Amino acid sequence: MTGTHGPLNAFLDLRQMPVAHAQLGPLAGLRLAVKDIYDVAGYRTGCGNPRKFAEAHAASQTAEAVQVILDAGARFVGKTQTDELAFSLMGQNAHFPFPVNPAAPDRVTGGSSSGSAAAVAGGLADIAVGSDTGGSIRAPASFCGLIGLRTTHGRISLEGAMKLAPSLDTFGWFADDIETYEAVGKLLLGRDPHQHALNRPLSIGWLDAFVTGPAEAAEYAEMKARAAAVFGEPAPVDYSFASVPDELYWCFRRLQAYEAWQVHGEWITAGEPRLGPGVDERFSFGRAVDARTAEAETARRLVFRSELARLLGNHGFLLLPTVPGPAPLVNGTAEQLQAYRERALHLLCLSGLSGFPQITLPLGSVDGAPFGLSLVGPSGSDIALIRLGRKLLDAARKA
Repeated sequence: MTGTHGPLNAFLDLRQMPVAHAQLGPLAGLRLAVKDIYDVAGYRTGCGNPRKFAEAHAASQTAEAVQVILDAGARFVGKTQTDELAFSLMGQNAHFPFPVNPAAPDRVTGGSSSGSAAAVAGGLADIAVGSDTGGSIRAPASFCGLIGLRTTHGRISLEGAMKLAPSLDTFGWFADDIETYEAVGKLLLGRDPHQHALNRPLSIGWLDAFVTGPAEAAEYAEMKARAAAVFGEPAPVDYSFASVPDELYWCFRRLQAYEAWQVHGEWITAGEPRLGPGVDERFSFGRAVDARTAEAETARRLVFRSELARLLGNHGFLLLPTVPGPAPLVNGTAEQLQAYRERALHLLCLSGLSGFPQITLPLGSVDGAPFGLSLVGPSGSDIALIRLGRKLLDAARKA
């Protein structure tokens, strides 16, 4: 199994081979890094696991969405570290030195798109491809001070990517400036199918309450105030979904784990994957989720999706903290990291269960570490969310 190279442990130490890209195009001159769950022609896809890497053959073609970026002129600069089988949220793969968070070196990068986030935050790439099943674009973006969009489920092709939980998996990317972010979005997303203006900001008190402490609450209130100055005061919504937050969290956990076991269980039981701590337990949990439970949770999910669609309507978008606060400390205990993960997933699971897009914006900080604000819009409003992000970040720059 390969290791990592560079000061941030962001890139895998692979023999660099030329990857064809267009010489001209809207992304010409920009450097592209690719999470190692996506095929890149000539490279093996290791998915963060030594046995996967050993068994893999070099890909004959590049993943479809990655090829779109290359065809627009971006230059491939390397494959990036991922959490093992993309089934983690902290960026701590037991098989590699952990990536360094350039924005807060004493804190985790977040995962599973850990190396991609580190590469952009550290100035080693201009664009980095990742994926988001449970939060693997949004959490690392918030932790590392980047822009990250969980796209509408199914809107961007995942052809040529490792599956984790197919009904939740989405393509995503990082950038540290909104102009680059929007340029990539236009190429990958085209015209939004949702053709209504997003002009009705909303907030839900119980979501806001998931921030971890007084400093986080104060910073989140400041971020909301900045957003209100641009979009208007968000209307507080006293809305009770049929399922309480803990039920939605467990709905997400069970469905993700069930699907992950359906995808990877046979491979896991056929050999010695030597899964790292946390990842091993999550797959074991998935093994124990039966089809009847998955069916019941799917029914709960569909009710929630309808409720959220009704709440947002054609013009609404929801403001919420991306995660509970800044990234956890690298030297935090396993119990502390797990507690943060569970709290974060109560926020992150809403977009995943609904399939609706969510963008996180690098608007705040606590103790010098980044803390993102999120906007969730209706299905198919991805470009509209990026443009709302542009308005908010432009206003923040001028302030």
